[in-house]
Amino acid sequence: MSSDQEAPAVADDFILEMQGITKEFPGVKALDDVNFKVRRGEIHCLVGENGAGKSTLMKVLSGVYPYGTYDGQIILNGEEQRFHSISDSEAAGIAIIYQELALIPELPIHENIFFGHEILRNGMIDWNETMTQAKAMLDRLRISVNPETPVKDVSVGIQQLVEIGKALSKNVQLLILDEPTAALSEDDCENLLNILRELKAEGITCVLISHKLREVQAIADTITVLRDGKTITSMDATARKIEQPEIIKNMVGREITNVFPPREHVTPGDICFEVRDWSAYDPKQGREILHNINLNVRRGEIVGIAGLLGAGRTELALSIFGNTRHYGVSGEMFMNGAPVRFGSSAKAVDSRVAYVTEDRKRNGLVLMQDIKFNMTLPDLGKLLSGPFIDEPKEIALSRRYFDEVDIRARSIEQIVGTLSGGNQQKVSFAKWLMPEPELLILDEPTRGIDVGAKYEIYCIMNDLVAKGMSIIMISSELPEILGMSDRIYVMSEGSIADEMNAADATEEAIMHKAIG
Repeated sequence: MSSDQEAPAVADDFILEMQGITKEFPGVKALDDVNFKVRRGEIHCLVGENGAGKSTLMKVLSGVYPYGTYDGQIILNGEEQRFHSISDSEAAGIAIIYQELALIPELPIHENIFFGHEILRNGMIDWNETMTQAKAMLDRLRISVNPETPVKDVSVGIQQLVEIGKALSKNVQLLILDEPTAALSEDDCENLLNILRELKAEGITCVLISHKLREVQAIADTITVLRDGKTITSMDATARKIEQPEIIKNMVGREITNVFPPREHVTPGDICFEVRDWSAYDPKQGREILHNINLNVRRGEIVGIAGLLGAGRTELALSIFGNTRHYGVSGEMFMNGAPVRFGSSAKAVDSRVAYVTEDRKRNGLVLMQDIKFNMTLPDLGKLLSGPFIDEPKEIALSRRYFDEVDIRARSIEQIVGTLSGGNQQKVSFAKWLMPEPELLILDEPTRGIDVGAKYEIYCIMNDLVAKGMSIIMISSELPEILGMSDRIYVMSEGSIADEMNAADATEEAIMHKAIG
């Protein structure tokens, strides 16, 4: 570990020591002699850019990468461990919760909590005891929901807590959470952090991987930074306040004085896109989800849409972009002053409207295909030569946008699933830039990516609006809304609660309107 590591003020009682961990994949050294120590009963935050090695290190610890596939030692409670599987690490008291939750949506909560380690009596599952213990676990986590409720019918925030309940039911000593708040609302984030504080008080040690530096500052006892597969520093947050610029400098290896890149002030042009009295009815929910929305975007303008989870922001985007959820929509939509209505996403693309989804892994990218395949998918018509794709043209176009958004990969033939989150998001951008849209709708454009990759995404956005593109940006991060928008619409319960100039807006004013 580097010489700037800080010694804690109290005597160390390490529950975990990972010494000299090196992990290689073909052509890539993901971890290079990493040292990582965690004190018993602390909340230890592990930060770094996408691709720094954080998740790889935790997969080594949890047995996903078994003993023999890496070099170095894992010492837990003073004894060396050689985990050959996830079940080995769980038996030792380690549990890991990934960003993509490992729950079975169709099963009820109580079955998910005890799935794989069922409560048995005489060789049969004891459903009464399962229900009793599940209810006690939900009470412990302050979840007011019937344990018989299917997981698919509860919010993402509750699903995240169910995952924690599942881990706690295994008598966990060391709980690892990989980006647990990436998809949560502000309220759910705060609730989760409070739960972690309570677990700490009960003596459970937590390792938290997060890109949200404000929550790292709020909860960490120790902050360890990885960069390029190496341990850069560990900082004792109980001894002094660790400021964000210091964390960022260690993460990216350079100073970033402005989280949001400066943008030359350009007076926005004419209205490019507008909806009037736009409403949507969801037949699955049996209720109206959007109520009389009035919204416009000018050429060369970034319009931010803020609001709490469930306010209708994504529903608004999807109802505009071809209405893929088949809502019952009413109202008027205009593109450059002309009335339009997109019956499909293809028609929206033909009208030069593009949408970058909030969930790039499930809905935005084909992870098993290469960069070239993903980038050209929305606009294959440009590449056809008769009934066949013109491969030289496909390669030329892919390379152009590959360079334009600065995707860091070996080549356009690299499989997208092997890229870091930040580079996957750049592929999502490039994919929708190829049809040359006039209006780009970005739904949570920086979710799950690090501060360095965020800055690069912001620079791309600034370049696009400087060229005259219009952008609607949906974001749950209020600093992002304030830092990147020209104007802000605040949504609450399916309606526009307020419209603000970004220069005059504050986080407090936005939250006041969002809460309604």
